[in-house]
Amino acid sequence: MTRDQLRDLYAAVAAALLVVVAALVGRPLQDRLRVGWPPVLATWDPHLGPGTPLAVLVAVATVAYGPALAARLRWRALLATAWATATAWILSLALIDGWRRGIAEQLTTRSEYLRVIDRFHDIPATLRDFTQHILIDTPDNWPAHVAGHPPAATLTFVLLDRLGLRGGGWAGMWCVVVGATACVAVLVAVRALAGEELARRAAPFLVLAPAAVWMGTSADAYFAAVAAWAVALLALAVTGRSVWWALGSGLLSGLTCYLSYGLTLFALIGAAVLWLGRRRVRERPVALLLLFLAGLSVVPTAFTRAGFDWWEAYRLLVTRYYQGAGGVRPYGYWVWANLACTVLIAGLAGAAGLRRTTAALLRRPGIDLRLPLLVTAALLALLAADLSGMSKAETERIWLPFVMWLLPSCALLPRPRAWLAAQAVLALLVNHLLRTGW
Repeated sequence: MTRDQLRDLYAAVAAALLVVVAALVGRPLQDRLRVGWPPVLATWDPHLGPGTPLAVLVAVATVAYGPALAARLRWRALLATAWATATAWILSLALIDGWRRGIAEQLTTRSEYLRVIDRFHDIPATLRDFTQHILIDTPDNWPAHVAGHPPAATLTFVLLDRLGLRGGGWAGMWCVVVGATACVAVLVAVRALAGEELARRAAPFLVLAPAAVWMGTSADAYFAAVAAWAVALLALAVTGRSVWWALGSGLLSGLTCYLSYGLTLFALIGAAVLWLGRRRVRERPVALLLLFLAGLSVVPTAFTRAGFDWWEAYRLLVTRYYQGAGGVRPYGYWVWANLACTVLIAGLAGAAGLRRTTAALLRRPGIDLRLPLLVTAALLALLAADLSGMSKAETERIWLPFVMWLLPSCALLPRPRAWLAAQAVLALLVNHLLRTGW
């Protein structure tokens, strides 16, 4: 084992110890932390389920054949395979808890979006009145997740209902199938910005991410995909392909901001993309900017004209956050325990990959820094969310969009099969030992 590989192992061990310390310190504080199994929102409940055989099969096949297939498949075939395998991985992990609890009921609980579908019978009127129901002490206050997000999140499920795709099963499968495309978007961006070889090396890690435990079934998986495609289209626009991709990037960026307030931090990742593609940006700056801004204006303009005030809603959300569990959960614990949650979704390979990223930036002149810069931008966005104090607990779900951009750092690791096996084992252990939920 080389010195670098030994340091990778040290980083993984340190990450595992962080999770252990967060669990041990959190147990006596459980009443204030408001989570069942610190540092994650879960309960201890060892179990098997109908998804167990499929999850093991997907894991074994990806570890055994993933790196080789990623290296030799044609690019489009690789993207299709990655999406299909990621979907199977997310779905099989969710089915360990069974169809009803793992998928069909996740978005129907008292905090979730489907509980308010009937209140959107008049969408324009509901949008005009949306901010009047954010605070806990207002009449007919919105459930936690509805109040905690701009209305595009809830409207997605309202529109699915209007299309006849009613109930938690359809909503859950929407999040699984669309959420699985996030790995494809990241691969597209990495290839455009850092080269195809690194994208191919990253592919199995994006597919077999422990984050899949929380992507099935969570609306944050859907948010992660929209944000990822916004970045991917921007990457295509600034790397010599058609500048018209900037229009689509702007459109999805605007939608991202109306799905989740916290995903405005994706501007940091977007800035890194512009820096990495600065040569192309200098060639056609006006066209890129105008197309991006034109797309960016669509969703905010539509919601503003409908009567929804994003800034007022966010101001009220901050108040609502501290009216609930956010006002009880101690910042001093969560500001570092959130990072333990990140270990569980990025995995031990993610920790080792971030070590490689840091080493490349700090100590290795002459190395291609395109991928490390992209990953670092995502890490800075995540840290900004952490320091804000508006992400105390449940970050194993909330930070899914950011973690998808940390995982490409695993492409820098040697011996990918060993690290992939560690990722798979972690995800299987978490989903078989804990009952996750929100």
